[in-house]
Amino acid sequence: MKNVTFLHPEFFWLFLVLPLAIGWYLYFRKKQTATIKMSSLAPFKGSKTLLSRIKPILFVLRMLALASIIVALARPRSVDVTAKSRTTRGIDIVMAIDVSGSMLAKDLKPNRLDALKRVASTFIEDRINDRIGLVVYAGESYTRTPVTSDKTVVLQSLRTVEYDDSIIADGTGIGVGLATAINRLKDSKAKSRIIILLTDGVNNAGTIDPRMAANIAKEYGIKVYTIGIGTNGMAPFPYAKTANGQFVFRNMQVEIDEALMKEIAKTTEGKYFRATSNKKLEEIYSEINKLETTEIEEKKYFNYDEKFKPFVWLAFGLLLVEITLRNTVFKGFV
Repeated sequence: MKNVTFLHPEFFWLFLVLPLAIGWYLYFRKKQTATIKMSSLAPFKGSKTLLSRIKPILFVLRMLALASIIVALARPRSVDVTAKSRTTRGIDIVMAIDVSGSMLAKDLKPNRLDALKRVASTFIEDRINDRIGLVVYAGESYTRTPVTSDKTVVLQSLRTVEYDDSIIADGTGIGVGLATAINRLKDSKAKSRIIILLTDGVNNAGTIDPRMAANIAKEYGIKVYTIGIGTNGMAPFPYAKTANGQFVFRNMQVEIDEALMKEIAKTTEGKYFRATSNKKLEEIYSEINKLETTEIEEKKYFNYDEKFKPFVWLAFGLLLVEITLRNTVFKGFV
């Protein structure tokens, strides 16, 4: 009876009839058999037969049959549930990440870039049914990972993102970063397409105006969420390298073009966020995760295995035995 449920458990209330039936039997059992009046019972003392001792078994059989019928009426059954789901509204997401030298600033721990990679990894893992791509930019931009449903590839690519001025020119080209992300999404057939654009500075490089790129995103129906990362006030920034290649840090003023980031988000019907700490960055990605939900259609198939038949056969068998004994062995028994 493992994993068995009952379709009509209300029939179990009928078990309350059993104590009443037992009480009725005990009260009237002497009146149910024929009696003989004699002046003295002394000759019959101690002569109780085996049949007289086991005759109550007829009543026990009837009660067991009734209990089996009650259980059968309650319809015991086990169920095997299988579910099939499909995505009805897939989302394609491109994360455009600023990898300029200022992303090594230590106002987030251990630095802005490493803090972002950790939070973004969790975000990617949560987007089970969506496709994700990565674009990195500084003074220039390039696609690090095309939009794909293979989360392993995306996560591996994200883990290896580093600041390297020998690969990409330093600076902050917000416009070129956004344009490259748009280029990865413009031909997408997904119902929803979004860009998460993160920067920690002001647009000072590249050949594309960020506002023009935002208008292009709007034309393609691409929504852009913008994130400004960095504390308010001063932060330790890298400004030079030692002879052995180690960065030297000094406190400098944090400058983020929040007006531009808000304008990009508003143009594309997105939203702007400011990440001033590790915790705030986590909250931002969590909020975006909730704002951009993927609709899933799930169909469940129930396969029921009815268990009441054995109880019906048991009740029938018990009643058959009881009737047979009553009309054979105990027939005419006094």
